[in-house]
Amino acid sequence: MRRAAKASYAVSLAVAIVIGLVAAGAGSAAPAAKVTVVLGTKNFTEQYVLGELYKQALQAKGYKVVDKSNIGSSELIDTAITSGKINFYPEYTGVIVTDLAKKPFPKTAAATYATAKAWEQTRGLTLLNKTPFFDSDGFVMLKSTAQKLGVKTIADMKKVKSFSYAGFPECRTRITCLLGLKNIYGLKQVKFVPLASISVYTLLDDGKITAGDGFSTDPQLQTGKYVTLKDSKHIFGFQNVAPVVSKALAADPNLVKIVNAVSAKLTVPAIAAMNKAVAVNKQLPSAVARAFLKANGLG
Repeated sequence: MRRAAKASYAVSLAVAIVIGLVAAGAGSAAPAAKVTVVLGTKNFTEQYVLGELYKQALQAKGYKVVDKSNIGSSELIDTAITSGKINFYPEYTGVIVTDLAKKPFPKTAAATYATAKAWEQTRGLTLLNKTPFFDSDGFVMLKSTAQKLGVKTIADMKKVKSFSYAGFPECRTRITCLLGLKNIYGLKQVKFVPLASISVYTLLDDGKITAGDGFSTDPQLQTGKYVTLKDSKHIFGFQNVAPVVSKALAADPNLVKIVNAVSAKLTVPAIAAMNKAVAVNKQLPSAVARAFLKANGLG
């Protein structure tokens, strides 16, 4: 299911064209680092790409990185970092605030980041800089279905007698997902379908669900086949990515500089292009990350 490594040059060129890359270094090479980074990721395409980006950038500057990818949901990976099994992972700031800390929705992206960082610091952790890109959940359905039902906003779904909604299992207990649909929008008639190995877009295409939990950087949303209903009550929050790290890692200024330099380049077009290269074009996350870092002078 994966293309040969010879495609890496093509990926590098394509990503560079999409996002207008300008080479920017992360600083001069450092001697072999004394700290070991134990880097975890959650269990979907974008997280695999992010993990490879941070891992390879750190390795290029002499850091030893232990790869602990594909740990699982935010709840699972949060347990991993608080128990010391990992000391670095990329997380979405709104998820930290609302799903992990169980705090109210902040009104801005900056307030969300500040709240998330303050909460992590109470637990012996902290956040490095957030990315320019954000990846929020979204109420996604086929454009044809939305037209048939006559809906443009999530609130419009109140007039639909019953409907099915797919998401990862953790969606069931999150205010930024199913709980928000039920408790904030009042959509009590929704039937939840937990995702396993089949994507929400496949289930939509096969007519097995009415709608599902998509993400704003999903490459499928670029096709025009699907629509995301407007979230007028803002249940999905602000979801920029920020690395959650131990305070020991944050005390290393060279490590912080390297990681922040990578994060600064991660715009919406950049991450969407890399997600597409992996999810649609079947490239390895490691090859896609390598091409991006090389194009930006970070690897």
